[in-house]
Amino acid sequence: MKVSDILRVKGNTLYTVNADEPLSQAAEIMSEKDIGSLVVMDLGDLVGMLTFREVIQAVVKNGGSVGTLLVRTAMDDAPLTCTLETDVDEVRRMMLNRHARYMPVMDKKMLMGVISFYDVAKAVVDAQNFENKMLKAYIRDWPEEDARPAA
Repeated sequence: MKVSDILRVKGNTLYTVNADEPLSQAAEIMSEKDIGSLVVMDLGDLVGMLTFREVIQAVVKNGGSVGTLLVRTAMDDAPLTCTLETDVDEVRRMMLNRHARYMPVMDKKMLMGVISFYDVAKAVVDAQNFENKMLKAYIRDWPEEDARPAA
């Protein structure tokens, strides 16, 4: 299974923010849209990733408020990325190794979407459930004489 399969099911709605926007505005967008991440773009290029983790860390470092902090002060400026052709097992390994919950999907320099660890886990479980149903159907439809042990 490839990342493109996940995006096909999930859709490719993207929420982005500029690095020079107030962190408070980014947090408000995340809250309003009920999303855990924003892709940080500058002149059409991916420059970072802002997740609720970075927002919380910035709030703690700033004495409990976002104050006048900008997105660029909190964002991860070297986020993990993958391509549409990246295998889901590889994405899972990458995300686990870096404790990343969100990963931008790129096609060269073009942002194609963002997948979450939840999206990856759901895709794997759905694939396993489908395989399980197919195996059960195969066994259920197995001819009786083929099920007998050889003499």
